[in-house]
Amino acid sequence: MIDKAYKLLALQEKISNRAAKELIDRGVVYAAGKKVSVARGELDSSTKFKVEKIAPIRVLFEDAFLMAVDKPAFMTSEEVAEAKNLPLLHRLDRETSGVLLLTKDDDFRKKVVNAFKKRDVQKEYIAIVEGKVVEAMEINAPILTIKKGNTAYSKISDDGKEAISYIEPLMIEGKRSKIRVKIETGRTHQIRVHLKSIGASILGDTEYGGRPYKRLMLHASKIALLGYKFESKEPEDFIKFAAV
Repeated sequence: MIDKAYKLLALQEKISNRAAKELIDRGVVYAAGKKVSVARGELDSSTKFKVEKIAPIRVLFEDAFLMAVDKPAFMTSEEVAEAKNLPLLHRLDRETSGVLLLTKDDDFRKKVVNAFKKRDVQKEYIAIVEGKVVEAMEINAPILTIKKGNTAYSKISDDGKEAISYIEPLMIEGKRSKIRVKIETGRTHQIRVHLKSIGASILGDTEYGGRPYKRLMLHASKIALLGYKFESKEPEDFIKFAAV
């Protein structure tokens, strides 16, 4: 006997169908070691699910002007802003973990916007990517973003905006690499698009050529602006990179 994945999950977890569908859409439900990505997909009624728990939001720093938090994977930036009741200064993709900034002061927000425009903000990421990245490099390739409703897809295009990323290898294990990425610009999905362009798609980034994995293996590790500097430690699955 078969049924829709979200209905089977609802029965197993004793939750509503809506709640079950939201868990699958969020990307935290697995069956037989693989992520369940289609809530309405049909599975055998004997399927056993595993639901990953989302880590709590951890406050890294707070003063009268801003709050820096360690955003967990599988949570949108907007959900963090709602939980903390503060507006965002920038955004991270849902499955990207790491440093996220929120503001408490409108004048400070304007200063941050100006700093981004002047490229006076330093942002650093850690990623696990496909392939062997053996040398540091600069990727200078314009990015065009196409937005449809609440979704966006970016690609390298001469019609796009300037985008510059700096890549530094940290470790190679088998056919995958751990790298550090510093970005001079902040285009939508910039790191994901640039890494795809050199044949080093991020593990778990199926939208941009990566192999399926439990999450997008991208972590916002550092950000510095207006005299502030914040850092988020690598998540456990990045530290245990050799076991990936």
